[in-house]
Amino acid sequence: MSYKKRMLILLALDIAIIWVAIAVSYMFRFNGDIPPAYEWKMYIFALVSTVISGFCLFFYRMYKRSWQHASIGEIVELCKAILIGTVLSYLATWLLCGERVPLSIATRTLEIMLLLMGGSRFAWRLIRVNRYKKSENATNMLVVGAGDCGALIAKEIMTSERFKGSRLIGFIDDDPYKLNMRVAGHPVMGDRSCIASIVKKYNIHDIVIAMPSARRSEVKDVIHVCKLTGAKVKIIPAINDLITGELAVEKLRSVEVEDLLGRDPVRIDMQGVLNYVSHKVVLVTGAGGSIGSELCRQIASFQPEKLLLLGHGENSIYTIEMELRERFPEVCLETVIADIQDRERMKDVFQRFRPQVVFHAAAHKHVPLMERNPSEAVKNNVFGTRNVADCADQYGTERFVMISSDKAVNPTSVMGATKRIAEMYIQSMNESSTTQFVAVRFGNVLGSRGSVIPRFRQQIAAGGPVTVTHPDMVRYFMTIPEAVQLVIQAGSFAQGGEIFILDMGNPVRIKDLAQDLIRLSGYEPDVDIEIQYTGMREGEKLFEELLTEVEATTATQHERIYVGQPIEISRSDLDMQFRRLEKVLGEDQASVRGVIERIVPFYSQVS
Repeated sequence: MSYKKRMLILLALDIAIIWVAIAVSYMFRFNGDIPPAYEWKMYIFALVSTVISGFCLFFYRMYKRSWQHASIGEIVELCKAILIGTVLSYLATWLLCGERVPLSIATRTLEIMLLLMGGSRFAWRLIRVNRYKKSENATNMLVVGAGDCGALIAKEIMTSERFKGSRLIGFIDDDPYKLNMRVAGHPVMGDRSCIASIVKKYNIHDIVIAMPSARRSEVKDVIHVCKLTGAKVKIIPAINDLITGELAVEKLRSVEVEDLLGRDPVRIDMQGVLNYVSHKVVLVTGAGGSIGSELCRQIASFQPEKLLLLGHGENSIYTIEMELRERFPEVCLETVIADIQDRERMKDVFQRFRPQVVFHAAAHKHVPLMERNPSEAVKNNVFGTRNVADCADQYGTERFVMISSDKAVNPTSVMGATKRIAEMYIQSMNESSTTQFVAVRFGNVLGSRGSVIPRFRQQIAAGGPVTVTHPDMVRYFMTIPEAVQLVIQAGSFAQGGEIFILDMGNPVRIKDLAQDLIRLSGYEPDVDIEIQYTGMREGEKLFEELLTEVEATTATQHERIYVGQPIEISRSDLDMQFRRLEKVLGEDQASVRGVIERIVPFYSQVS
């Protein structure tokens, strides 16, 4: 029903209630026989009340309220509108007629109007609440969290079309004072330890986690309990994830793997970041990639003078450009299609735009592919980085931040070894350059292109099997936005030559990750979806590390960022090894690997 039609129906109903209330009041006052002398006063009182009370109802927005979600606030406003309207109507009638309406009639009119107007509105709410209760096929729901957000969800379940066919059974809350109490008419049935038994007893189909202000580690524990029940689990995001900080049922979403990490939001020193990014020309290489594109999104919010999006693939650069132009129309963007392996092209870009800050995210990162193509890994990850770093030094860049990887630590893969060589090169550059060169090292990011999560999702969507290389393989994981926030923050701490290491939390078993994804998709691992073990691929190792044996870390101003102490690197030795690398490019893989092993002492090839 349209707003206009609904408003006219309510207005007509209210006018009818006003006339009925006044007529009934007069009949009660005179025992059903109204004297003729009072009849014309009754009509004047009714006409005046229609105009004045109608105006008061409009003034208090009684026709712009959703009565199916009515609460104490709506009751108070309705009472105020009726009370003020009745008092003003009483006084206005007294002035017009020269004598007052009997006080007993005015009082009874007020009582009847309150009863009928309030009752008619809340009768509609009750009809909406009970609309789906009689459905035998209704699915049972359980809400975890009996606070304000939980009450909001309960109201939506009872009244919204979105939850048609759903029945709320009750709440779960760890607060002992709420146990056995009723919230929004439904019982608080126990704490989180009771979830499994309640799901089984009441055949719960959906669990909604409504704990937006709880710590993420606490939410992670609740998710762990819920996912073992077999019920579908949905969640209201943390307050920090909501743009305005306001709760909205529309934010309800399925639980993602990111929620299982249980890490609290990153705290950013905004002033420190603004000091080196704001009003500066910032270049992001690999701007179309997973990390590069997120760097662009977050940097754009810090008001750079100009943001340069450099990438080799035109489609990915076009995609991030269109997104940024829509989200940040005030930011000056320049798109640069270029290959970092092309030294002359890099010189042209730096000479033309003179970037003051460089985030170097361009790299070949797929371990098995680089094992089969070691020359390409060297050309892009080593010599490409050298080209960008040399240009940064030559054209006066203030800060150069390179995205590195935990695979650079005691590398067993070509990809990891080439990233370690790139780290060594920028550390050696820092000795003689006015540019502050730093690297930021972290592990896997959830959802990046070619990572394990999208692959698992594709396999689950296809009905399985889900392939895991080894049951004991573990990796560090963090979300893309989390990693990028810390990268930008680490850049503000740069003094030159550091390798910053991000706190990745606890390592996660890939097998457990696969099982969680299967359960979150509504299936049972090895029952509905099979997990197959395929064996470790070339270049992989069971455990990743964040530090070499000779590196040591110290804390920074940020509790999630550490800095590895710089290792002394001979620039002349490194240049000589680079010349050897250039000579063996394109030759057999063994020759390329042999030179890599000379440069990276900890590189051990896995057969």
